[in-house]
Amino acid sequence: MFTFIGKLILLFGLVILAMRCMGKTVLAQLTPPDLAAIVFLVTLSVSPIKANGFGQTIAGIITIVIMYLLFSKLSLFRWLNRMFIGQPSILIKHGKISKKDLRKTRFSLVELLSTIRAAGYPNIRDIDYVILEPNGELSILPNQSVVNLTPRHLNIETDYQGLPIAMVVEGKIQHKNLKLIQKDEKWLQDELTNKGFHQINNIFYAAVTDRDHSLIVDTGIDYQKA
Repeated sequence: MFTFIGKLILLFGLVILAMRCMGKTVLAQLTPPDLAAIVFLVTLSVSPIKANGFGQTIAGIITIVIMYLLFSKLSLFRWLNRMFIGQPSILIKHGKISKKDLRKTRFSLVELLSTIRAAGYPNIRDIDYVILEPNGELSILPNQSVVNLTPRHLNIETDYQGLPIAMVVEGKIQHKNLKLIQKDEKWLQDELTNKGFHQINNIFYAAVTDRDHSLIVDTGIDYQKA
């Protein structure tokens, strides 16, 4: 049993170390080589482990959960966080590509340009920062000159429009959501009847805004709004 648990701990740590060595891009891009590497890594890491009986299976599950929680706790410490998770990498700063950081993170220029184009910024001069986060995601911070104007920029006050809360989904009443707006099923039935909807089963989607309780109903065929 102790040998089995020792193998689990060793291989779990080695897999984390291998993923860290492969870099953040392995989580971000998932190109064919990235996917193949992950599949082979996982397959090879679990192949030496064979649980003999129900007891070892339970012990293995508990060990993995404890290891995961332990790594989560240790990652709260800054220096261990750098070791286990890594740090953000700045790939573009004030419209300039960092060739050094691209090479360091093994993030291809083609992939970088494709991602920022997909985000709506074909010109890198319009970008202040592009940051590769430890989880492999790209954070794109555009230059203020290309950010869409909002009422806040123009000092215009806007009214809260309300959040639509689902009341009926595929013909089924969402009772928990009714409680959120402090209403009951009878109130919903009456509101739907007033709008000409007598059979809830025929309603594909219905929602109520939390501001004024206005009703939105969609039968899946046409659209009507109260």
